[in-house]
Amino acid sequence: MVAKAKTPAHRSAAVGAALPHDSAHLHVTGRASYTDDLPEPRGLLHLAVGMSPVPHAKLGAIDLTDVRSAAGVVDVCLASDIAGANNFGAIVADDPIFAADEVLYAGQCIFAVAAETVDAARKAARKAKIEFDELEAILDPLTAVAKSSFVLPSETMLRGDPDAALAAAPQRASRRVYVGGQDQFYLEGQIAMAIPQDDRCLLVYSSTQHPDEVQSLVAHATNRQASDVTVVCRRMGGAFGGKESQAALIACVAAIASDKTGRACKLRLDRDDDMIMTGKRHDFVIDYEVGFDDSGRILGIDFEMASRCGMSADLSGPVNDRAMFSCDNAYFLENVRILSHRCKTNTVSNTAFRGFGGPQGMFAIEYVIDDIARTLGKDPLEVRRRNFYGKNDRNVTQYLQTVEDNIIDEIFDQLLVSSDYVSRRAEIQAFNAGSAILKRGIAITPVKFGISFTNTLLNQAGALVHVYKDGTVQLNHGGTEMGQGLYIKVAQVVADELQIDIGKIRIMAADTSKVPNASATAASSGADMNGMAAKKAAGKIRARMTEFAASHFAVAEADVVWRDNQVRAGKDSLSFTELVQLAWANRVPLSATGFYKTPKINYDRSTFSGRPFFYFAYGAAVTEVIVDTLTGENRTLRVDILHDCGDSLNPAVDLGQIEGGYVQGVGWLTTEELVWNDRGQLSTHAPSTYKIPTCSDLAPDFRVEIMQSVANVENTIYRSKAVGEPPLMLALSAFQAIRDAIASDANPMPDLRAPATPESILNALENAADE
Repeated sequence: MVAKAKTPAHRSAAVGAALPHDSAHLHVTGRASYTDDLPEPRGLLHLAVGMSPVPHAKLGAIDLTDVRSAAGVVDVCLASDIAGANNFGAIVADDPIFAADEVLYAGQCIFAVAAETVDAARKAARKAKIEFDELEAILDPLTAVAKSSFVLPSETMLRGDPDAALAAAPQRASRRVYVGGQDQFYLEGQIAMAIPQDDRCLLVYSSTQHPDEVQSLVAHATNRQASDVTVVCRRMGGAFGGKESQAALIACVAAIASDKTGRACKLRLDRDDDMIMTGKRHDFVIDYEVGFDDSGRILGIDFEMASRCGMSADLSGPVNDRAMFSCDNAYFLENVRILSHRCKTNTVSNTAFRGFGGPQGMFAIEYVIDDIARTLGKDPLEVRRRNFYGKNDRNVTQYLQTVEDNIIDEIFDQLLVSSDYVSRRAEIQAFNAGSAILKRGIAITPVKFGISFTNTLLNQAGALVHVYKDGTVQLNHGGTEMGQGLYIKVAQVVADELQIDIGKIRIMAADTSKVPNASATAASSGADMNGMAAKKAAGKIRARMTEFAASHFAVAEADVVWRDNQVRAGKDSLSFTELVQLAWANRVPLSATGFYKTPKINYDRSTFSGRPFFYFAYGAAVTEVIVDTLTGENRTLRVDILHDCGDSLNPAVDLGQIEGGYVQGVGWLTTEELVWNDRGQLSTHAPSTYKIPTCSDLAPDFRVEIMQSVANVENTIYRSKAVGEPPLMLALSAFQAIRDAIASDANPMPDLRAPATPESILNALENAADE
């Protein structure tokens, strides 16, 4: 028998607690190790890449004599040095690691230099002499549509009879809208370090959201099997989608150079090269025609979307699909046609970015709603509510998924009161009537965002949990940490499953040798899937230990109670650590895997129908701005946000995601402008020319609240909801507030493009004056 332990102090539940990020103490002291901080093996070589200066050309002679002879250079790598496949495209094999015969964008990688120092490699890369036979370049999506230049076939989603609805509608409106792209501008740039191992194995440290994909593509490029390549990522200094597919290029270059030189190799892009070489959020040109009644209800709508995909498919297929899924936002569209063009241009191949096409689709419908309201002389709030999805009717999306968890009306009801929207709108109208130059605007916009990968097979996750003899736990799973707080959330789940303090859990790096075949940490699904997988793994160990305790203490399993770092078996009580030691001594396995696949989802892409999303996350924001109509300069004055996180796993982390998502969205829609010159070269490739929001851009009055007492109706991990991507779309209220500020009796529907930079605002005002 085991002596009874002292009654411990009550252990607070980990799930639902506002715990700090697991690496917060390392972040603030500068001790968090990123890939570039890891100890460098003896003999490590540093890499730099040589890029094309032209957007489209046949490659002529490549003279690397001066590159090879430059100080510190050890070797160079070209397409001819690739032992396996010259491709890092995961879905479509159309993304060469090194251009071989043709370059397709300014910035495309042609060769890599391996040198003893970073500076030596970068200086040498500039010494190449390459002949280019330039070809016609397509530099924008409208030209691509005119020339039928597409990376993938155009797709159409049709529901109802939009042509008949438009023809019969008492009111109609149409417009072409423009919404720009966005650079991910992660703090830690793209980086990978490849280290040779025994028997042709390779260890790759990669700043990636998708270690499994990096493993697979490195294996293919170097003519290895996946089991010969191990990819590790403890943390990233931001990613936002930019390290989902793009990280594979960096890792493949490092691996190819490592193979050729027989030495460890590291490629770290500097900021300029990073922004020039790697993909961004897709910019869209969207035409719409809408028919509506005198109350503002949409009767029929026709969208035609053209997105700049760049020179290859990358993730443009699912990104554009998501834009088609999201162009309803929170509104019921009974008769709708959506034509989506995936345009091939001679610019960098665009890729994932927080929201993954959803923000662009929502931007379109919010512009439509605003135009309807202004056509009818109504408050856009009224038109939004008139078109919301219903609870029991008007509740089927254009892809035929029934919306079963709709809480957007409840969110609006609460936010309208807490933001004092109605009286503030009246006060703003009075202010504008007396102010000729400075104009204020206000807008409220909703968010309904589907959660799951739209490719059903990706909705799976694995975990590996070890319990050691001293009662400590090692937690492994397939998710990656990019600052979003995934690792602390999953640790909270395991702590509660084992009823131990979270300090007993050591969170390990994402490692393909520990958890295989993991999906990318993307689609806001990281906590949903990895949390469930880890809970199942920990649950297996708890079940084994419960079975053992019941047998050992001769009680029923139902009488074995886990609580507060203790396990009580009938009248006997012992600490978690004591039970671990006893179980180990009796040869009970204390390691387990867990696996989770998202239930209920199904989707037939050939018909664009099914249930691609497990559930929806909701939110709404009210933004107030002031605009100087002489200069176009503007400021956000106040923000009110109410967001749905279900039963939050960690309110502190979720609050940070909501705040950060909104601010990043405001950057996309107001300041972050990507500019290519007529030579197809990106002009905005550094902080000096590309403006992300800073602390000084924040609203002085910034109010954020998490919706309380609304659990997820679906059986997610502790009934929580995803919070990575949905808050970004709350920033649509900022764009619409600017549009509200510059609207006038003479110009009720200003033709404002996003991003709404001062130049864009002045153009909208001047175009109206010219009409």
